Amino acid sequence: MFTWGNIHIFWAFLLVVLFIFIYIWERQKQKSLLTQFVEINLLGNLAPGLSSTKSNFKFLLISLGFSFLIITLANPLLGTKLVQGKRQGVDVVILLDISNSMKAEDIKPNRLERAKQMIMKLIDKLENDRIGIVVFAGEPFVQLPLTTDYGAAKLFTSYIETNLISTQGTAIGTAIEFAVDKFNFDAKRKKAMIIITDGENHEDDALSAAEFAAKNNFVIHVIGMGTLTGGPIPVYQGGSKTFLKDKDGSVVTTRLNPQMLEKIAVLGGGEFLMNSGLDPDLSHIIEKIAKMEKTEFETKMYSNFESQFQYPLFVAILILLLEIFITEQKNKYILLLNNFIQKNQK
Repeated sequence: MFTWGNIHIFWAFLLVVLFIFIYIWERQKQKSLLTQFVEINLLGNLAPGLSSTKSNFKFLLISLGFSFLIITLANPLLGTKLVQGKRQGVDVVILLDISNSMKAEDIKPNRLERAKQMIMKLIDKLENDRIGIVVFAGEPFVQLPLTTDYGAAKLFTSYIETNLISTQGTAIGTAIEFAVDKFNFDAKRKKAMIIITDGENHEDDALSAAEFAAKNNFVIHVIGMGTLTGGPIPVYQGGSKTFLKDKDGSVVTTRLNPQMLEKIAVLGGGEFLMNSGLDPDLSHIIEKIAKMEKTEFETKMYSNFESQFQYPLFVAILILLLEIFITEQKNKYILLLNNFIQKNQK
């Protein structure tokens, strides 16, 4: 397994980018000043022995050298041994609505993006728990099986978009039953289910599904995304933005349905929270999950991480040494050739 010991050092790449912009700006400024006194096609005659190509190449080498030094400071780590272990935690299944209504921008940047941000925050607060993700619209599917790899969970979350499911709609009940079927590995122990949706359910009986999940020892927490006033659903075609319309040509407005979502949470024995622009406090849900009976499960993890900093350091030193030995002078044979050509032209 590959990871980084000091990932925050990558912010230093912004300095490298800044230096590149400054270098380009300075070169353009010098060229602009010189052209005020000398025609542009005669600039090469001012310093015939200097090569602008070599100067640019030397700067490129310096930038690459410092980039590899930043990678060195980030301390790349390689897990050299995979060990089997046992952990105790709670199975947490997140059901995320990715129907078109989740693209509504009544909360910024839109409901789906804010939901993904909340999932990231939730993952950061979990400890030793396994997490799985189900996405749903008109039908559900497993986006992420149960795992303790929180890095992978964040990665899979970042890739979630509304086009993952072609069948549109919001079948919350079907998604709940699907999650119970796929993740009910231990029927005797409590599991946590977190549903994130705007609640516009037109497909099935979500309340009966919530009762079914509760009987199978799932505690259901619900987070409603959107506002009561709602907003239109953006549609992007050919780079232009319009809004979804009904068969009569009127713009469709999607609104949060808190009444039904709260009923689902009550039937599931969990918490109901709303995100109408201000992220809700997830601590109550986290506390409830932490107090649930833990399940012991096997897990594989890497140990004996060894630093691999010497490899990018070697490359950095090699590049910087190469830069030292490269001069800005043109090759003498090229100079002789240019002089020969100029004499013949005369």
